[in-house]
Amino acid sequence: MMTVIYTIIVALVIGFLLGILLGLFKKIFAVEVDPKVAAIRELLSGGNCGGCGYAGCDAFAAAVVRGEAPVTGCVAGGASCAAAISSIMGVAGGEAVKKAALLLCQGSKDCAKDKGIYNGVKTCKAASLSVNGTKMCAFGCIGYGDCEAQCPFGAIKMGENGLPEVNKEKCVGCGKCVKACPRHLFILQDVSVKGAVALCSCHNDNKPQIKKDCSVGCFKCGICAKKCPQGAIDVSSGIPEIDYAKCDSCGTCVTSCPDKVLKLIQDVM
Repeated sequence: MMTVIYTIIVALVIGFLLGILLGLFKKIFAVEVDPKVAAIRELLSGGNCGGCGYAGCDAFAAAVVRGEAPVTGCVAGGASCAAAISSIMGVAGGEAVKKAALLLCQGSKDCAKDKGIYNGVKTCKAASLSVNGTKMCAFGCIGYGDCEAQCPFGAIKMGENGLPEVNKEKCVGCGKCVKACPRHLFILQDVSVKGAVALCSCHNDNKPQIKKDCSVGCFKCGICAKKCPQGAIDVSSGIPEIDYAKCDSCGTCVTSCPDKVLKLIQDVM
């Protein structure tokens, strides 16, 4: 019995001494942190989303203090965070541009035909690498939700139609979905911009095949460019590209498009 008691006492003494030593080591080898870094870090979301271009919130805060990152760099924090960081740094903050993810594809499971039954790993990346996607359209959304899995803010959910749905209120424009999509179907769109956008990424120039593969694919007819009164649309790349310096959101291209590929950004964001 005494052996057990002595063992407990010795363990307590050793634990106490180790605690003191750890405390001393912490003080001796402590690295001083700039109070500005700590203050900025407290303002950040802690999502470590990487939207600022740095490995995480700690790295971004340190970069701001070193003058290597803009005070408006935290996309998750938005304008209020930028203003608070500007106050800490004593500089003019500038304007934080609000961006959100936009999917450039309408090829839902009802519109885009499947190649067949896919029995591989159920991720977009795996399906893309192994069989070049599961749908006949080699450019459209595969639909296994890599974007949803990578979104740190829960802003993307796979819809019943097989396409990802973006919650614009939750989306901070971090760009995780842009990097996750093997088909590069997401863009980060400035929500203040108004004008038309083509919700299709199919660059196939075989017109009959386009219609066989997807009923809402861009048919490359060029009507949008011909009808645009401002001459704001260029279709030379195979997909309508809009010059927002010219586009006045008249909607002529939207109503003229036989495939309903073009939409007004303000209507889909």
